[in-house]
Amino acid sequence: MKIQHPKPIKNGAKIAVISPAGFVEESQIAKGLEMIEAKGFEPVLGKFALGKFENGYPYSGTEKERLHDLNWALNDEEISAVWATRGGYGCQHLLQKISLKNFKQNPKWYIGYSDNTVIHSYLLKKSFASVNGQTLKTSSFGVCEEGYEEIFKILKGGSTKILVDDHPFNKKGEANGILVGGNLALVYALLGTKYSFDFKDKILFLEDIGEKYYTLDRMLMALELAGVFRKISGLIVGGMINMGDEKSNENYESSFDEKAYELIHHRLQKYDFPVAFQFPNGHIFENRPIIIGGMIRMKVGKKAEFNYPN
Repeated sequence: MKIQHPKPIKNGAKIAVISPAGFVEESQIAKGLEMIEAKGFEPVLGKFALGKFENGYPYSGTEKERLHDLNWALNDEEISAVWATRGGYGCQHLLQKISLKNFKQNPKWYIGYSDNTVIHSYLLKKSFASVNGQTLKTSSFGVCEEGYEEIFKILKGGSTKILVDDHPFNKKGEANGILVGGNLALVYALLGTKYSFDFKDKILFLEDIGEKYYTLDRMLMALELAGVFRKISGLIVGGMINMGDEKSNENYESSFDEKAYELIHHRLQKYDFPVAFQFPNGHIFENRPIIIGGMIRMKVGKKAEFNYPN
């Protein structure tokens, strides 16, 4: 499968800002919008980017409204990239009616993480790469600025290389493959659907937030039973934060929860593909962008090295 990567965007390009899932306040994305402008680009808000619709969850709009903004952003010829304001919940609602009519002739980077994992999966099924990285809302949290700098580097045609310290659960080895995955809960939610990632010979990335340990293990078991771990050529484990019970977990605020890592390590012991833990991506301070659909090389030794070979 040949994956298409969008062309580099030019100075002055318009970047669509949309909220395909949860509700966001204008003050929460103000810094992100200023950052886009400071880099020489023009942020263009979707019609319902700052909307609110309550239906058991505070969405940014009805399914029809959120779909309107997503399809506008993907297909409008004046838009050069699409940046989600946040995740939360709601992107799954849109999958069955996404249009790529004009997008196919003019692919553009889609940027987001968390709930946006399902949109990354959708685009990759259509052979388009996308960026799993910071949303605009997180710019108001005081997160690592480097994560945003590297997104702009990708938008301009550059690539990234990441070196990660060793972890006792790492499994040494080398692997090359197309990168898939994102938020574990969403990878799990798509299993068995036509929108699920194709895992064969891929390198899988997983991160998550706010899961009880038994629900984490349930999702890992689902991947096991679906044969995912028999198909992949490598695994990268990112942030696992706010896991278990806040009162009893001393590592609750840790970016790389020890117990969560133990559970993952336990489920992977019988496999021989390389595994790298504590990768800086996820719902954590240091959320560095990765390219879903990008050909990535992982080398796990005394340190774990990740790059996108030309």
